[in-house]
Amino acid sequence: MVQILVAPVPTTSKWSQFYALTKPRVVQLIVFCALIGMLLAEPGWPDWRLAGAATLGIWLVAAAAAAFNCIVEQHIDSRMQRTAWRPTAKGQLTNTQTLAFSAGLCTVGSAILYAWVNPLTMWLTFATFVGYAVIYTVVLKPATPQNIVIGGASGAMPPVLGWAAMTGDVGPEALMLCLIIFLWTPPHFWALALYRVEDYRKAGLPMLPITHGSAFTRLQVLLYTVVLFAATLLPYVYGMSGLIYLASAVALGVGFMVYAWQLWRDYSDALARRTFRFSIWHLSLLFLALLIDHYLGPWLSYLVR
Repeated sequence: MVQILVAPVPTTSKWSQFYALTKPRVVQLIVFCALIGMLLAEPGWPDWRLAGAATLGIWLVAAAAAAFNCIVEQHIDSRMQRTAWRPTAKGQLTNTQTLAFSAGLCTVGSAILYAWVNPLTMWLTFATFVGYAVIYTVVLKPATPQNIVIGGASGAMPPVLGWAAMTGDVGPEALMLCLIIFLWTPPHFWALALYRVEDYRKAGLPMLPITHGSAFTRLQVLLYTVVLFAATLLPYVYGMSGLIYLASAVALGVGFMVYAWQLWRDYSDALARRTFRFSIWHLSLLFLALLIDHYLGPWLSYLVR
């Protein structure tokens, strides 16, 4: 799933502890991207009952994957400053409690998607759960510095899930959105890894700044932002979007590349933090621009004729 840095969530009660397991801000971004896919899949406003069921189902399965991730990584989380507050890392919730919670969310979410959306969306969402919670978390993350690149495929799926929910299939437009998130994930995550490198070193994870050094990682961030910029132009080239999106994509892409260039040339932890934060705004505003263009673009084209 898509990953962002999150602030600690108060965990004074059992309810708040279980809620913290779902990584709410991460899931919010996932659901936002899925909702964008739903809205873009329809020429007008979607069937809100169908969209509501799809949103709820995707949210529940994504939250289940986040909770399962907390079980697998509890010992790693306890050694890292930014994750030591999590209930599983602090021993506030047992593995049995967390596993039951994750299984319950996944079961209910999958049932909603199967019964009230369509089987394709259910299976794609479940595959995303397996890709993130098992393949990425259990297999890739502790084994290779390319974990975030390979595992990014599951994190890039939310727009595809949203598109499939509305149409019952996966079109090229959905795959373009998936590609954008796939290419966005490495520079976003490596910017975080650069200034959190000691945290990852203590946790024993083979992140790219540890295995290949800071200079190599910064170069990879720069190269990925260039390729990402090209990918963000595809919706306009394909005819999926218009000038509103194109102007936004160019402005956001240039901004991301400027950050990456500065990071490569003159590194500092403060600049890495700013780059990481900008990357979150980049994706959010890019998808928002797609949505605005989808609804206002035809009116703009009519007015300029």
